[in-house]
Amino acid sequence: MPEYWFSARSACIELLNGQYHSMSLPDVPPQAFVYLRPWVQHGWEMVLLAAELLRQNSHLVTYGPQSFSSSYSEQCKISLEAWEWTSAQLQCALEDVRFSAISKDRKGWLALHKPYPWVLERLNNFACENIDWAVLTTKGRDFAVELLDHMQLSPALIFGHESGDKTYVLQEILADRLIQGFVEDRRETLEQVLSIVELSSIPCFLASWGYLKPEQDELNLPRGIHLLNPETMAAPLASWH
Repeated sequence: MPEYWFSARSACIELLNGQYHSMSLPDVPPQAFVYLRPWVQHGWEMVLLAAELLRQNSHLVTYGPQSFSSSYSEQCKISLEAWEWTSAQLQCALEDVRFSAISKDRKGWLALHKPYPWVLERLNNFACENIDWAVLTTKGRDFAVELLDHMQLSPALIFGHESGDKTYVLQEILADRLIQGFVEDRRETLEQVLSIVELSSIPCFLASWGYLKPEQDELNLPRGIHLLNPETMAAPLASWH
């Protein structure tokens, strides 16, 4: 969360080019940003949310994050039009900020990330089970590589947003490998996976420690999606179901 806000805030300030003072956005993640993070699918949306916190007549400022979330996709579309921005423009701004932060203060940028120690341990233990693991992320691949190297993690495969959406990537992997599980903290993504015939046999796991929508994502999970908690994840993969 600290890195998400740092990068989104910085990209927003760059885009506004002096229209707003940098102090207009706090250094710590605002509660509205934290609340809406589970709805974010692409990095550019975080930059847009930062900007919407500055626009006095925005839906987010006027009605609050809960109302914004009730029609999230539509509100993002309206917000883009209000600022006369494109999603590609915001994504580029976000990635420029991250590249700049890494080049100027790599140690400081990496310190903004706080991995769960038990997740790091579990990923490394897959080797003991002779299981390869892969990373599919909506981050740029270069940033994912930086983080994984810093955390001393070595996945067999790494895919960033440049590779296409996750369902496409899963189909590419499935052409060459058996997929024994897909862990994700966006319920919508898991439901999309199950809706595709070619992917419907993949065991899907909703990460309980992820950015889940409050009082929504964990309820009435459809068949084929299993809630994965830290205790279950620590056990052998065969017992996750």
